Amino acid sequence: MHESDVVLNELAQALRPMPDGVQWFESLDADQQFVVLRQTAEYCLQARATIDDGAESIRRSGIRPTHTPAVLITRGHLNVQLTKIIGLPKDERVKAFRLLIALLGVADERRRARYCAGGCSHAWHHLPSSPEIAATSDPPTPPQAPSPPATTSPAAQPS
Repeated sequence: MHESDVVLNELAQALRPMPDGVQWFESLDADQQFVVLRQTAEYCLQARATIDDGAESIRRSGIRPTHTPAVLITRGHLNVQLTKIIGLPKDERVKAFRLLIALLGVADERRRARYCAGGCSHAWHHLPSSPEIAATSDPPTPPQAPSPPATTSPAAQPS
């Protein structure tokens, strides 16, 4: 697992304190934040989050039900709403991050209880639960934003 995957799963499983996660997220540049939000939304869908998980996710995230990400998470098709949430302006990103981590936690708890209760091979379900590990580890390396495709300017092409 990539280091950012570990951080996201530690946060969702409450193995790493949310303030540490927010500090890590805020240290990322805008492109990296977008990548993390998109990645977390994908994990939410993979964990089979539903629109019904919205209220509990809002409660766990600590954001107000009137904040934009919270309003969006409770309306309509979840995949459409997640796309809107990850596309919110920069000043909404920390709230979106907190909410998506909470949504992942809610969905993953249910998935664990339903499908992994007898054990599983999911690496993210076997993370160390010691708070000392999270507290003493170096800050995680931020994910890399995808590189834009190389373009050749017309002036550089042979005539």
